[in-house]
Amino acid sequence: MTEVSVESDRTEPQISEAPNMQAILSGLPRTRTETEAWLDAFVDGNRFTIAVFFPLVGAVMLLGSALEWSVLPELFRFNPPLILFGTVVMAAPLIVGVIPTLDRRALLGVGLLMSYTYFIEYVGVSTGWPYGEFVYGVSLGPMIDGIPAALPVFFLPIVLNTYLLSLLLLGERATSRLIRLSIVIPAVVAMDVVLDPAAVSLGFWSYDAGGLFYDVPLSNYAGWVLSATVAVGVLDLTFDRTQLEARLANCEFMLDDLISFVILWGLINAWFGNWIPVVVAVVFGVAILRAKRFDAGLLRPSPGLYVPRVEKPGETPEATPKRQQ
Repeated sequence: MTEVSVESDRTEPQISEAPNMQAILSGLPRTRTETEAWLDAFVDGNRFTIAVFFPLVGAVMLLGSALEWSVLPELFRFNPPLILFGTVVMAAPLIVGVIPTLDRRALLGVGLLMSYTYFIEYVGVSTGWPYGEFVYGVSLGPMIDGIPAALPVFFLPIVLNTYLLSLLLLGERATSRLIRLSIVIPAVVAMDVVLDPAAVSLGFWSYDAGGLFYDVPLSNYAGWVLSATVAVGVLDLTFDRTQLEARLANCEFMLDDLISFVILWGLINAWFGNWIPVVVAVVFGVAILRAKRFDAGLLRPSPGLYVPRVEKPGETPEATPKRQQ
């Protein structure tokens, strides 16, 4: 990984590797600028762990839970805190990547998207519309009226990842809102083509009447067209596309959550023989490659957890190991 500098003024510190806990505590960021740079350095320095190791371990643990493998202790089988923790860790590159672009308008958009997520899920669980009659079979963290309290953590990355990937692939054509939405909305639905069959196979949730597509009803995807249209529309209206594109150009790890998605759900679908979702996951993987967001460095295990530190004025900068390309 490259050295990260906070560029607000001449006295701002640099970020480098911390040798011990005391240095870590003394080198924690204090300002928003320092915090954003620290988070960038942390995620960039741990890309393999976050984008490759976590989804591989997650796939094994979820399969072991669903199939009741004896080698997996009961405590770790569909453990809600672990599921939520793993999801947040894998989403960290996306969250950290988006943070610098958040202004009041964007935060309003996030709030609206969260509200819509809870609303449509409550309607879905209560009435069966628009996705079809379904029930949760596994607790995905704390549940409120049958709905995961952390539902936005699972839903929003799907919309954001597809939106950002589309911006990269469309290039100058992304200036047209009509083209943007016509690409992103089907891409969001395609993400659920990968997710839902795997989740049903694991027992995360099930549809009362089953379904033609790997026990998922076609009504589910009609519902996702609605949700994708609303979510992408809100995102497009409230986020500054220019800022997102500028951040994408300078943040290599911003789509690592999508890499995790492909690995995790692609492997689970392959295990259960859900081959159409596997093919769709591979298509997303190819799209990531075309967007030049995957490099050989992601396949090289990190020697350990990389923890950056903020150097104070007057300190001698420590050498920061570069992530191998």
